[in-house]
Parts: sequence; C-alpha cells; structure tokens
Amino acid sequence: MRLEAGSSSDSREDPPGLSRGPRLVHPSVAVGKVILFGEHAVVYGQPALAVPVAAVTARAEVRAARGEWIDARTFGRHYRLAQATERDPLALAFRLAVEHCGQPLRNLELVVESTIPVAAGLGSGAAVATATVRAVAEHFGVHLAPEVVAALTFESEKLLHGKPSGIDNTVVAHERPIVFVKGQPSEPLHVARPFTIVIADSGLASPTRITVGDVAAGHAQDPERYQALFASIGALVARARAIIEGADPALLGPVMDENQRLLEALGVSAEINERLCAAARAVGALGAKLSGGGRGGNVIALVAPDSADAVAAALEAAGARRTITTQVGS
Repeated sequence: MRLEAGSSSDSREDPPGLSRGPRLVHPSVAVGKVILFGEHAVVYGQPALAVPVAAVTARAEVRAARGEWIDARTFGRHYRLAQATERDPLALAFRLAVEHCGQPLRNLELVVESTIPVAAGLGSGAAVATATVRAVAEHFGVHLAPEVVAALTFESEKLLHGKPSGIDNTVVAHERPIVFVKGQPSEPLHVARPFTIVIADSGLASPTRITVGDVAAGHAQDPERYQALFASIGALVARARAIIEGADPALLGPVMDENQRLLEALGVSAEINERLCAAARAVGALGAKLSGGGRGGNVIALVAPDSADAVAAALEAAGARRTITTQVGS
C-alpha cells in the first residue's frame, strides 16, 4: 500500500507516553491474493478468477493512545492522523471503520505491519486496509460481515487505483477463491482438484492505477479493438472456471498462456514478465502469465507439485526477487 507523505517534521514523532515499535500482541490479519485469470478485462464487466495467498499477510492492531496516530512501520511512517492527506488510503480505512462502528475516533493508535510486496499484484493495499478495518472492529467488539469489510476497504482501493474493479478487496475480505464480475455479488470458485502455482515477484513495482489508466486511454481511442480483447479474455475465464470446477487442472496451462498473449496485446506486459514466463515454461511449467496490473508486479506459473522447486529456482535465476509456492483449493 502506498501512503501519502505527511509533514516531515512530524512523521517520526512518537505519541506521548508510548514506546516506539511495541510488538503486535493480538493483531487482525488479512491475506494477500493473486488473480488467476481476467485482470484488466474485469474492469469492463468481464469475469475474473482470484484466490487468496496465505503465505503473505498484513497485520493491524488498534491501541489506546494519547491522541490519534498511525504507526505504519512497514512503510517507514509514524504520524498523527490529523496530518494525513485526503489521499491517504490507510487513514481513510481507519476513519471509515471507526465511523461504521459508531465510535469516536479519539485517543487511538493504528499499528500496521505487512509482508506483502507493494505494487506487485499481491493485493497489498486491499490487505492492509482489510486488516485495519478488522482491527478497528476487534477493538470495539463489533462483528463485521465479509461483505461489509469489503465495502469499507473498497473506498481506500479507489484512492489507490483510481477505477478499481473491486476484485482485490472482495477476495481478501472473503479469503476464498472467487468468481468476480464488477457490480455483482461474488460467487465461490469451487476447486474440484487442488493445483499448485508458483508466484514470482518481478521486483519491478507496478502501480495498478497507471496500467488501468493506460488501458482506459487505449479503450477510449480504439474501443472496438479493446472490447474484442476484453471479450476474448472473458471467454478464457469461462474456460478456466469450467476446468477448475470439474476437469484436470493441468488443462489450465494453455489457457494461462493464451491469457498472457492477450495481456501483451493490451499493452500491460513488460520484458520482465515475458522473460519470467519463458523461464518457467522452459523447465516444465504447464503455463505462465502475469497477474495483476502488469508491467512488472508478479508472474504466476502452473506447475506439477514435483516441479515446483525447479520452476521457482528458474524464476529466481531469471530475475525474480522472490517466489512463493502455494496450492489453490487446499
């Protein structure tokens, strides 16, 4: 999650009477996510498939304090809430959650930590905001349904991404594989047979706001071409869903490769994405594509379980900063 910079004179000031950097004792946790199929086209009404990634998490806790503070320690900031700008998504999530709980935002400190890479397609912003909303609810003893958490988190997503589809906050809030169509209630994605993917962080930050904006500009200039690409991606998503819910998941490989080709046609891929996809396929990955905004971020590769280590090693040798192996549907 990218936070807006506040006043440099106060960003490292500590709340009076509190020690700097206490451990989170009872944090609220939110997981990361990846989009399996359908990114970008989902903004234009096509379906997408997304799954949670429990290997990376955001954690948040709300504590009593003297005054109102945000300790965003992972992001190197510690500041008074009053100094947050209108474009600070973390401050917005904090304020909205407290308001929804019907409580005054007074003498509270929000402490946030995250292991999710920023601008890497793993849902960092949605997870940090979700953990924040849950921490506020936990502090006040209020139960919030996943739909409410997703709706509150979506407001911060708008600040981060401009015109988000809503898929990130939905899959993170529900913590289950989903079929998502913008403007409609999400549906569970039923995984008939678990399958393994390797996620590779390219190390190249890729703010979703930029790629979404560029696709929107292209769509405005050539709507017929872009609508045809979106429809083709939507058809692939339908094929992928049918495979996941009832066939051999190895059949997803060619669908994944075709989705990557369409994303390249949309102009959201980058040399690092294509290099990582090629490296994964060269050592036995069944398919590979970028996931998320593109132009960096992450790549996902479908693998047989016994080839996961070899694919992960090849991805790192090809330039990936880190890899995560996870099973979908376990």
